[in-house]
Amino acid sequence: MLVAKIKNAKWNLVAGILMILLGVFIWFNPLGTMMAVAAYIGIGFLLIGAFYIMSSTAIKSGWYLLVGIINLLVGIILLLNLGVTAASLPVILALWCLFTGVVELIGAWDIKKYGLPWAFSAIMGAIGVVVGFLILAYPMIGAVTVSVVLGLYAILFGILQLIEYSVSKNSYTIYFEDK
Repeated sequence: MLVAKIKNAKWNLVAGILMILLGVFIWFNPLGTMMAVAAYIGIGFLLIGAFYIMSSTAIKSGWYLLVGIINLLVGIILLLNLGVTAASLPVILALWCLFTGVVELIGAWDIKKYGLPWAFSAIMGAIGVVVGFLILAYPMIGAVTVSVVLGLYAILFGILQLIEYSVSKNSYTIYFEDK
């Protein structure tokens, strides 16, 4: 049997406070949040490109090499143009809302034919379409929405860390069974 003794959970306290502060910062800085998200997307493309290039050498695929190079180039372009990338995120979010909203409406119509509950899907679809058009008409709504959601997540994460700290600030022991 493996035993893990935990005598100190102060990192939960520190992480909780930092995440709550980060969440509040995100809420009051939607432009900075969009720039950070844009940077993460650019870095993601760079990593995906690198993995494709490594895979291409392992499986001797010119197509994987091409996809890897394209992903690297897109990542570089996104990172060199963070402002443009950040500005386009609300449009992408709007198109996603419109697409899913239309699909929800079509799906609601389909399930209504079978006598199944359909109103919730129709309402969600209508909301998606309205939100999509609102974001297209007012792109800053999209930036604020991303900031609100990310900020809320960070604050909730921080609160949960503080709760975990208050529960675990006394020493406790965890027992694991050997396999």
